[in-house]
Amino acid sequence: MSGPRPVVLSGPSGAGKSTLMKRLMKEHEGVFGFSVSRTHNKNPRPGEEDGKGLNSLPMLLGATLFPVADVYSSEDLETSFSCPNESEPTNKDYHYTTREAMQEGIDNGDFIENAEFSGNMYGTSKAAIQDVIDKNLMCILDVDIQGVRRIKETDLNPIYISIQPPSMEILEKRLRDRQTETEESLQKRLEAARIDMELSNEPGVFDVVIINDDLERAYEELRALLSDEIQKTQEAKS
Repeated sequence: MSGPRPVVLSGPSGAGKSTLMKRLMKEHEGVFGFSVSRTHNKNPRPGEEDGKGLNSLPMLLGATLFPVADVYSSEDLETSFSCPNESEPTNKDYHYTTREAMQEGIDNGDFIENAEFSGNMYGTSKAAIQDVIDKNLMCILDVDIQGVRRIKETDLNPIYISIQPPSMEILEKRLRDRQTETEESLQKRLEAARIDMELSNEPGVFDVVIINDDLERAYEELRALLSDEIQKTQEAKS
């Protein structure tokens, strides 16, 4: 795909990925296009709207609106991402569709990656990514480690970044401090995080792994990593 390089951001729930993404987009308005996720057979929760992005993003970005890709995420999108000293929303919004429509798109090869989580199907549309790129925007893809591996089998050529907590103990404390999940659900998230943390350290999976033990330091590392592409995108738009 031609145009600005997309950015694949991955990492376990609780690592602070969402906080870093929103801060990056706020500081560099008009550079990034974020994705709205699609799921099948799911009714909106209170406050969720069909086809809308992160609930709090318009507030964070003021009156600035950004193009949204019809991109599906393979991650459990009902999760919020916590980070110390930073408030975050508790949910994302979705495009809603049927399982049959999702499966048809997968069978037709319309997705760059796809997965099923907790009975719901998720994936990333090739055409939707290109729509964002065609607007001279860097498309942010928020996917899990499985999605990362599948994207690596394509010609997308994004920048691969993993946001990780400093330790499982700190991650568990962050998740418990939310007080939003049952013990069973929490243990599932912790087990998924253990696997994510192990796989993220394998050579060649990510261009860089950022350990978020300090929000300011993690953000500066993320911004520095993307600075060249941000500059290229800004110059192309101007």
